Amino acid sequence: MSRCAVFVDAGYLFAQGSTALTGSKKARTALSLDAKLVVECLKEAVTERAPDAKLLRIYWYDGATSGSRPTTDQAAVASLDDVKLRLGFINSHGQQKGVDSLIVTDMIELARLKSISDAVLLSGDEDVRVGVQIAQNYGVRVHLLGIAPSRGSQSQQLMQEADTTTEWGAETIKKFISVREEKEEVIKVAAAKTAYASVPAAGGAEGFATIETSVIAFVEGLGKTDLDGIVAYWKTDRGVPSEMDRKLLPICGAAIGGKLSPEEIRHMRATFQKIVKAKIAAV
Repeated sequence: MSRCAVFVDAGYLFAQGSTALTGSKKARTALSLDAKLVVECLKEAVTERAPDAKLLRIYWYDGATSGSRPTTDQAAVASLDDVKLRLGFINSHGQQKGVDSLIVTDMIELARLKSISDAVLLSGDEDVRVGVQIAQNYGVRVHLLGIAPSRGSQSQQLMQEADTTTEWGAETIKKFISVREEKEEVIKVAAAKTAYASVPAAGGAEGFATIETSVIAFVEGLGKTDLDGIVAYWKTDRGVPSEMDRKLLPICGAAIGGKLSPEEIRHMRATFQKIVKAKIAAV
């Protein structure tokens, strides 16, 4: 039976996807991913490129930003059927490392074991070309999927190596990636600084109340994909997802006019969980 596996370099997807949408690369924190819709689009790519093959699974490769704990986006993707999350790491310079080697290893192993007849590869990095070459030697047809303009975002040698090439334009990307309003985070921080400026070095119950108000405002600004990601994250991990924790700390710090104490941080995190659970229950 013919089978096709999909190999997704999430770093490439986010970087080039945001460029296709806005003309420039955006930070991950500025982007929102609809996990279900991107998986649907990837399955459609399999149908188009390898119509006689059944999907084996989708391998989603990304960098872990906080040890081995996934972000909400990663958790949302990993919770879906037919998807396997594979994590490399993010170094101190914010660079994704270890992902290319994971892609190459998996592609070669699946090809060697005759587990796949076709592979759809969403990547642009020259370093995965060796995996393409060896997989082809085992009889696998490799279909390279890029993001417009592919010639500016993918290695020319990688494109020449692939059996087929195709690309997603902005119309496809905007189905599952949206750009958060750049002013959103600025507004939240500014609101915290101004609305609570009258609370001088708030402490004790007053400080806790101010922190709680800031957390409520933050959670109110979360969208459906954010909430879906948190739900998926809580299936395997506890507490506040790291990327949201990093946003909340400066917002709450600005609200009380200083650095949060360990006790205030615990209150902030507990409040976040309580408010998010209440919002999810109300949906």
